[in-house]
Amino acid sequence: MKVSISYPPLESEKGVPLLAQNRQFQWFSDPTYIYPMVPAYAASLLQSRGHEVVWDDGIATEKGYEQWLADLRLSRPDVVAIESKTPVVKRHWKIIVRLKDESWSPLVVLFGDHVTALPSESMENCPVDFVITGGDYDFVLADLVDFLDGHGESGEIPKGVWYRRNGEILNTGDPDLSHDFNSLPVIDRDLTCWELYAYKNGNFKHKPGTYVMAGRDCWWGKCSFCSWTTLSPGNSYRTVSVERHLDEIERLVTDYGVREIFDDSGCFPKGEWLEAFCHGVIARGLNKKVTLGCNMRVGALSSEQWRLMKKAGFRFILIGLESVNQKTLDRINKAIRVEQIEETIRACKAAGLAPHVTTMVGYPWETMEEAERTINFAKRMFTSGYLDTLQATIVVPYPGTPLFKEARENGWLTTEDWDDYDMKQSVWKSPVSNEDVLRYTQGLYRAALNPAFILRKIFAIRSLADLKFLFKSGSKVFAHLADFKR
Repeated sequence: MKVSISYPPLESEKGVPLLAQNRQFQWFSDPTYIYPMVPAYAASLLQSRGHEVVWDDGIATEKGYEQWLADLRLSRPDVVAIESKTPVVKRHWKIIVRLKDESWSPLVVLFGDHVTALPSESMENCPVDFVITGGDYDFVLADLVDFLDGHGESGEIPKGVWYRRNGEILNTGDPDLSHDFNSLPVIDRDLTCWELYAYKNGNFKHKPGTYVMAGRDCWWGKCSFCSWTTLSPGNSYRTVSVERHLDEIERLVTDYGVREIFDDSGCFPKGEWLEAFCHGVIARGLNKKVTLGCNMRVGALSSEQWRLMKKAGFRFILIGLESVNQKTLDRINKAIRVEQIEETIRACKAAGLAPHVTTMVGYPWETMEEAERTINFAKRMFTSGYLDTLQATIVVPYPGTPLFKEARENGWLTTEDWDDYDMKQSVWKSPVSNEDVLRYTQGLYRAALNPAFILRKIFAIRSLADLKFLFKSGSKVFAHLADFKR
């Protein structure tokens, strides 16, 4: 069968949709395109099973909607598979209506965290043929297409799929989250147009850059706000083997000339896996050829492990901070102590790495004073030189998360119009007004604009790459200020 893995263009005055491979959706005025790892695995797996695959990212190719639709008409795939998220799912429903009106009327598949949380909603609101639930939608999509093509091993629709039969909406039960990742083919980077995502990404200092994924998704997997806990909770965390991961990175460096790689596991494997990987990178000499980055939890590593990562070529470390109020950390189930946050950032920086923290404002239980505490902490970290960059976001309770359940039960939600869940405003009652939430979010980005931090960065310039990255980072900060304008 011919399968198109598609990201339809979503034209809006709000900006460019940051949709693929993201745990939190935003519209960006200065786009960042993140390589969608799980769909890329799906494309590669489908191709390995003999299906014809079309990689169709209308967002990253910056197509207009009508051009995208015209190109799809020429391609005429049998199946169109679309990843969706809460703030754009209603737009996708309309697109699916239009696709089903086309003369060749392809079968349409939806997957992602929102439809995993609310599968029947999409079945009822648009003529989608199948909804895949759970985080292993690469395996499930391939098994589903095999079934549709009459070559499925079991002769049945795979687990975790909602579908229609004789006008009735049915499903095959809970998704299977026990697949062996080592059985996946190595991602075909050419098939999945990796260069679309290699340059327009503010996290890459050295380009071209790309993504890999050692594990799915986070070995903690219990944070109440994270939409990906809907897909792959912590008890389903699995990794590829160290040797397979090293082989993939070596191939990216040797065959594609990649200079920086970010591992987009929700949290990079720790302990023995981490140490074996780092020693393997060093033994193969890859630490002299490529720069690495990853997500890591507060309090997960020792100072020795941070130093080992630096020796192995790691540079950029994304750390989930979220808040510096213990009450909030407890309520969102971070399972860390406030004092561990600064300890982790300091240890990471002392090892010579570049810590990047994610922060959020607009919790329905935080006062203005508590919100300002997080902002002041970020300012102090920047001024002291312990922090390199940050990502500031508005707290959004996505359907399927424990936070959404808590918000609905407590009557906190001010809207359940999914269009409003796009981080342009707060969607629940809070002691902090919507105006102040936007102001505080901007305040977190302005924390990076203090003179001491800027001077330190200027004096740290040692190469043209340093200079280019500083200017690019600065432009990203100003773009984010525009993203959260009041």
